[in-house]
Amino acid sequence: MNLTPEKVIEASKSLAKGETLWRGGEKEIVLCPSFESIIVAKSALENSGIKLGAQDCFWEDKGIYTGEVSPKILKSIGCEYVIVGHSERRRELRESDKDVNRKVAAAWRVGLTPIICVGETFEQRQNGQKDFVIMNQITLALEDLAWPSDGNLIIAYEPVWAIYPSQAVEPAEAEHVAMVIRQVLLDNFSAENAKKVKVIYGGSVNLDNVADFTLVSALDGFLVGNASLVAENFIELIKKV
Repeated sequence: MNLTPEKVIEASKSLAKGETLWRGGEKEIVLCPSFESIIVAKSALENSGIKLGAQDCFWEDKGIYTGEVSPKILKSIGCEYVIVGHSERRRELRESDKDVNRKVAAAWRVGLTPIICVGETFEQRQNGQKDFVIMNQITLALEDLAWPSDGNLIIAYEPVWAIYPSQAVEPAEAEHVAMVIRQVLLDNFSAENAKKVKVIYGGSVNLDNVADFTLVSALDGFLVGNASLVAENFIELIKKV
């Protein structure tokens, strides 16, 4: 919740121009502006190859849910992805694992790819509960859900303690967590579907550390927060990847 629509247009246009720097590679770039800026971002990114996502959605397509945002409408205005269970929503808005589960189901129902955020607090980490917390969050997020025939999924490891203050984990730890996540996915889905899942890291990724994380073979990408707010810096980060 940082940029006005005007700033989003400006940043999106810069990203669209910078796209020539990585065209032809295998990188997939998804921009997730706040709700009021999605449509203007779509226009600014036209023909750039950069995809759109949303920062959240509701678990119903329509109805008397004042203030909520329909996943079906997000799909209709050009979104292909949606972030669910972000640590800030879990912490500040008391979003539960059941809420996340319903949002994953809603995203899959309309053809959006959910980006499920999981991660431990500092207290949970100190108590040696990190792996259990992550395993439990993923299990509950996917509980009783059938994998859609055309469904995709991204899991973002986002340690809560690493965001405030800004402090990334060591790449070796990110690799360990990625392997834990892979095992949970195998426990919940077939090996074929589990292989489709992208596992990304999202705790204070920036220009200074992203190159180190690219060496972690178990990671498929990154969820970038503050380091994406200035387009020029974000382009440099993408180039490093």
